[in-house]
Amino acid sequence: MIFFSEAALADLEKIFEFNADRDPAMALDHINKIQSAVTVLELHPEIGRRVAPGSPLRELVIAQGQAGYVALYEYSPLANRIRILAVRHQREAGHQDG
Repeated sequence: MIFFSEAALADLEKIFEFNADRDPAMALDHINKIQSAVTVLELHPEIGRRVAPGSPLRELVIAQGQAGYVALYEYSPLANRIRILAVRHQREAGHQDG
């Protein structure tokens, strides 16, 4: 199962608000694409690159135009659970773990 942390939900809200200022339909499209992209983790939870060797944290790159987004997530194989911790634009400096 995939869960979004409160921090990740707040990130989605920020992404929506940033894009809604320019184009509300595009903003909704970005959020839908992010949510759709993370569903691949249900079948392939280890598809994302590890943030560091041996770390349980991984990053899933989500293409969107010429840039995109990166979802930081934690996969727990024993619980069969994926927790999305943060979502950021690829041009941002890094994640705030949540």
